Amino acid sequence: MVLETQRLILRRFTLDDAAFVVELVNDPGWLANIGDRKVRSLEDARNYLRKGVLAMYDRVGFGMYVVTLKESGEPIGTCGLIQRDELPDVDIGFAFLPGHRGRGFAFESAAAVMEYGTDVLGLKRIVAIVSANNRPSIRLLEKIGLRFERTIRFGEEEELPLYAYPPADAGAG
Repeated sequence: MVLETQRLILRRFTLDDAAFVVELVNDPGWLANIGDRKVRSLEDARNYLRKGVLAMYDRVGFGMYVVTLKESGEPIGTCGLIQRDELPDVDIGFAFLPGHRGRGFAFESAAAVMEYGTDVLGLKRIVAIVSANNRPSIRLLEKIGLRFERTIRFGEEEELPLYAYPPADAGAG
């Protein structure tokens, strides 16, 4: 276990989470807002975990975590911090299965991850990139303290809004 909130436990992914990963990354919301990771089988999911999340734990000591319900242990989503080569700052990410959206779980886990990132990991700045039309995620980013900073070109994607905590101009004035 990495983090615990009132209703949730956030823990590291393991290869045993492959079935959950297949379900999550093929959800229409994930595909529309995050993109197709071409994970269709349990073996695809294990490779995705090995090359991504598990490798990041080894490289930087943190990453994305499985969000589970405290009562049942059921995995309902993912939330965590990512150190991408394309961004100078660590960014926060989250995604939840459809049946668990709109119930405050994303806010509860993201707020805990922000606190963990700043208080435990000592991060001075946390950012997020988000699809411009993903209003629910933008509202959540603003609710946990990130503010729109600028648009950036990310990979082969169109320009994406970059949200930051604290924003670059936070010290100005």
